[in-house]
Amino acid sequence: VVFLNGCASLIVSSADVKLKSHQSGIKGGFITFPDPLENGLFTFQGTNIAEVKDKKIDILEETYKDRLSWNNKTGLFTIRGLKRNDSGVYSIDPKKGFSSKRSHKLTPKPKTYISNDSCSLLCLVNKTEETTLLWYKDEEIINQSSSALSLPLTVHRHDVTSSYRCVAANPAENKTLHVDVRNICVELNSGSKNGLSSNTRSQP
Repeated sequence: VVFLNGCASLIVSSADVKLKSHQSGIKGGFITFPDPLENGLFTFQGTNIAEVKDKKIDILEETYKDRLSWNNKTGLFTIRGLKRNDSGVYSIDPKKGFSSKRSHKLTPKPKTYISNDSCSLLCLVNKTEETTLLWYKDEEIINQSSSALSLPLTVHRHDVTSSYRCVAANPAENKTLHVDVRNICVELNSGSKNGLSSNTRSQP
C-alpha cells in the first residue's frame, strides 16, 4: 500500500507476482482485499496484524483495531480510514483451504483538484476497450462515458455530505471506487480557503 497526494491504487498479485487485478482506494476511504481467508493470518510487511480462526478474527495490532474487519461469510478483509502509514505489502497467509500465500500492494495513481467552492475528481482507466466509466452520487448516475480514458466530476460545497463512487465496467467485471468526499475534499468540508491537489484512479 503506497500513497501519493492522498491517493492510492491496490495491485493484487499471487505469490509469483503475476498481476490478478487492479483496484483503487483513497486516503480516508476503504479497500476490500479480493482474496478470501477461512483460517490463517493477515500480515503487513511480514508482521502479523490479524488471525482468523474458527470464524472469528483476532486483530493483533492496535492501529488496526477500529479499521480492519473480516467478513465471516465472504472471508474478505476490509481496511477503512486509509492513511499514509498504511503503505506497504499486505499478505493473506492461509493455514488451510488455499495452497499459496497471496500478496497485495498499494501504489500511487493520479488527479483531484480542490478550489475554494468545489472539488474536482477524475476517475481514470488505462484502456477504453469495452469499458464504461460512471460516476454515482448516492444511487444516481450523474456522469458516464463509454469512450473516454477519464471521467471528471465536480463536487460543490453543498454536496459534500452525499456519497460518491466511480464504477469502471466491462463485459468481464465491474470495479468500484468509493470516494469519501468529506475526507478528500477536506477544505470544502471545513470551509478552508487553501487549495489542495490529489488524485483518483480506477482500473478494471
